[in-house]
Amino acid sequence: MAGALGRAAGGTAGGDRPPRRARTMSRRRRSRPPQVIGPLGPRGNGLAGRGLLGRGSGSQRSPLTRRRAWFKPPRRTGPPLGQRARSRLEAWRRALRVQSVRRRARPAKPAKRPPPRQPRMRPRKSVAQRMLPTGEPSPPRTVIRLRVTGLVVAALFSLMFVRLWYLQVLDTSSYSRTVTANQIRPVEVPAPRGLILDRNDATLVGDQVTQDITLSRVSAQQHPEVVSSLATLIGESTAQIQADLANPQYSLYKPVPILENAPMQDVLYIGEHAAQFPGVSAVADTNRTYPMGNTGAQMLGYLGQIQKLKPGYQLGDVVGLSGLEAQYQSSLRGTPGTDRVEVDAAGQVVGSLGESLPAPGDDLVTNIDTGLEQTLQGALDSEIAQVHGTGGAAVALDPQNGAVLALVSSPSYDPTWWTPNGITSAHYNQLLSSGALNDNAIDGLYTPGSTFKLATATAALNDGLIGPGYVYDDSGVYRVGNSIFHDNDGEAAGPVAISRAITVSSDVFFYNLGVLFWDQRGKYGETPIQDAANQLGYGDVTGIDLPGETHDARVDSPQVVAKEHAQNPVAYPDGQWFTGNNLEMAFGQGGTVITPLEQAVSYATFANGGTRYAPEIAAGMVDTSGKVVSQIAPKVEAHVNYAPDNYQAMLSGFEGVVQSQSGTAYSAFQGFPLGTFPLAGKTGTASVAGNQATSWFVGFGPVGSPQYLITAVIAGGGYGASAAAPVVRHGFDYVVTHPESPAHLALPPSAPGSSSCPAPPAAGAAASKAPASRGPAGTTTTTT
Repeated sequence: MAGALGRAAGGTAGGDRPPRRARTMSRRRRSRPPQVIGPLGPRGNGLAGRGLLGRGSGSQRSPLTRRRAWFKPPRRTGPPLGQRARSRLEAWRRALRVQSVRRRARPAKPAKRPPPRQPRMRPRKSVAQRMLPTGEPSPPRTVIRLRVTGLVVAALFSLMFVRLWYLQVLDTSSYSRTVTANQIRPVEVPAPRGLILDRNDATLVGDQVTQDITLSRVSAQQHPEVVSSLATLIGESTAQIQADLANPQYSLYKPVPILENAPMQDVLYIGEHAAQFPGVSAVADTNRTYPMGNTGAQMLGYLGQIQKLKPGYQLGDVVGLSGLEAQYQSSLRGTPGTDRVEVDAAGQVVGSLGESLPAPGDDLVTNIDTGLEQTLQGALDSEIAQVHGTGGAAVALDPQNGAVLALVSSPSYDPTWWTPNGITSAHYNQLLSSGALNDNAIDGLYTPGSTFKLATATAALNDGLIGPGYVYDDSGVYRVGNSIFHDNDGEAAGPVAISRAITVSSDVFFYNLGVLFWDQRGKYGETPIQDAANQLGYGDVTGIDLPGETHDARVDSPQVVAKEHAQNPVAYPDGQWFTGNNLEMAFGQGGTVITPLEQAVSYATFANGGTRYAPEIAAGMVDTSGKVVSQIAPKVEAHVNYAPDNYQAMLSGFEGVVQSQSGTAYSAFQGFPLGTFPLAGKTGTASVAGNQATSWFVGFGPVGSPQYLITAVIAGGGYGASAAAPVVRHGFDYVVTHPESPAHLALPPSAPGSSSCPAPPAAGAAASKAPASRGPAGTTTTTT
């Protein structure tokens, strides 16, 4: 039995396997024989050695050998083992397997990582096995694939049919509109522009129907000879006509205007010889008319093609570019109509499908009095020509509400020079050289001279520097350190209070006020006069409803001098403010520059008792049916509080300027009905280094309840009483015989384009404007 077990355990017996050669053990292996447990075997070894247990442990076999021994044990020869022997054999194998695991777990000899498991190979079938059926037959996979593919195709076709049904049934209207849009082009039809009227319904700017000669781009391409024929007829070059045809500002679906306001003989000739001018036609159009001529041209403004696109506009649209035309563009424009034209595949117009009519613009009713506007324009132009001035302006206000009754600038220009297609180079160069594009009333800057004494007197009385009874001896000379300042022509007014100082325009009296304020700046601050001037409206934007009002007006101050020095130290080397600077500023010299409109607003604030209104040209808007669309109410900007005694003292001085024999403007108003229409005013003669003095005059009346205030300025005019005062006198002569009534918000009684305006007075030659400049420091100046 032991021999049989030994042979079975050794695995060397068997008829079909050759015996294995015993493995040679290393010295280390031999020195540590495996521990054997069990009673079998000689000398207590039992199944030890190279028998069954030695090879059964598998400690020296390769992974493939161990795998084969596990699944297919070797065959044994000899008689079969008994049940008891097999049980013992299995017990010994388990014991040896546990001991082998323990050995491998010892830290002295870490177990080797088994090699990666090899993939199991499926046994290869023979050709016969692959050809002959085995087991139950399975459904072919091709049938399944065809069924899935059929389902997918059916689903795709279903989606396609649903989409086609949606496009052709549910969404057919939107695609029909898209196709129609590719065939129809909307062409804008301009709306008739609203009129500009004065307060008495007289037309300031109207519309006139004219005939324009147009040419189709398609006809010009198909018949090139028509361009030269048309150029010969209207007296233009072929290059100019070709340039008009190539102008992208004109619509591609409308004929291009070649000649606006064409002569009637040209229109009739084209109509009688239509075969010679294919594509040429005469169409009715409207052009702006100006019944007042060049009067108030800058205020009214002009039209031209849009320069910067805005929502609701397109290239080629005619818009207001300046003046009231630009300020009230949205109301005057109206709502354009649309002409739906049909085009072919090449984009050529083949017909019209209808037109939606445009809505005319609203009419602008202004506060302007046409007669007063023409009177001041004519008087200003005439006076400038007489004294060889370089330009000027005149403004008339209603002091009680800020309504602008007249606003003119000189030199002016012919507004018909501007057309929707622009202005000629010759006319534009003429406007530039003469300065006529400047609206001197709102953007002309002039030194105020003695008219600024309104601000100095207001500051001195309201701040308590002096009282109405304060008297100063005007000797004609005033000393500040080593500098000497003279009164006008060295005249000495003697002891004067505030009223007489205003009447005779005593410079020395106001020199003294300027010095007193600066010497007591610890009490009154550095800028009490400047603060009073700003409250009245000097050096501030008035807010008039016109584009282009300057923001550069200013009242000289320590801050202004410091800023100029910081910006340009070479031109302004001294950035400090001295007593002499305050003295000059107090009587309207130095670096103070204002606009004529600021002058008018400041004196209107005093005339009505201290309420400062924003000047308003527009009174309201009226539609074509006569309905009032909007009405513009007066706007209060500020208040200046006057004590009754102080106000009366100043008012008496301004009255004396016109009514007293010692007043500076007494001679200019000789013969005026002062008894029934009392006036007050102030002259100003502002010195300008290197140029003739600037002439100023401001008048208001009737005193007590003033309804009119008129300001005039002439650059290079000399004394205020001799140049500017006569212009204001002409204005008051007009209002005495033509008293104002409230603005009439209604349609004009006459046809559009006509006017019931009186003929303007004769105007003198226009000259270019020279802006006022600041004189060098230390220059002795005189004003009246």
